Amino acid sequence: MREMSTDRPDQTESAYTVDAGHFQVEMDFANATFDTDRSNGGKVRTRVWNFGSVNLKAGLLHNVDIQFVLDPYVDSRIEDRVSGAVEKASGFGDVQTRLKINLWGNDSGRTALAIMPFVKWPLPESGLRHGRTEGGVIIPLAIELPAGWSTTVMTEFDFVRNDEDGYDTEFVNSITFAHDIAGKLGGYLEFFSVVGNAPGFDWVGQVDVGFTYAVSDNAVLDFGCNFGVTEAAPDFNPFVGFSIRF
Repeated sequence: MREMSTDRPDQTESAYTVDAGHFQVEMDFANATFDTDRSNGGKVRTRVWNFGSVNLKAGLLHNVDIQFVLDPYVDSRIEDRVSGAVEKASGFGDVQTRLKINLWGNDSGRTALAIMPFVKWPLPESGLRHGRTEGGVIIPLAIELPAGWSTTVMTEFDFVRNDEDGYDTEFVNSITFAHDIAGKLGGYLEFFSVVGNAPGFDWVGQVDVGFTYAVSDNAVLDFGCNFGVTEAAPDFNPFVGFSIRF
């Protein structure tokens, strides 16, 4: 098999697919999002915990895999510190299906490119889901750099339902730099950005840092944190998880 490549823990997706006939599980043990919104003189605190979020992958062809992304349990709490109002919701989150097609570089070469269309299922509306179909396409490009460094740049187009039953477009761009640190320990630094064409959409910018530990050729542990650097971004988003291939 090829060297194991995962779409986690950074927010930039991998350009490599799972080998045909094999499976890969990429999961969060825990993932938390914390944010305080002080815009317009308010103070709204958001806390979201996500347990067991998982990406289930299956290699279909030499350069194609299919992925099912599930959020089995999400616990959300939004508190308005000015009015005292509190909104709580918990339960099953969203489900996505993604198809990754590697265009070149899956087996060799200093670069690799993939295209990954995806769709979010219109599950029944709840406090965690709006019950509408959404989707988009992700394009990651991996590049080997000198001195043991590697980078992946990603462009993503998301088609997001708005309140008028139409669609707005959000544009995601990211770049991550990775390098082995010592032995089986590796690390990465990432810059992540989202802009959109919806009226009043504010730029979301994050700086992310994380670490990976290769337990074996087919199992990796990871942990890290994403830090918001713009007002619209969450303040911070720590996580710990693992990936396994069989």
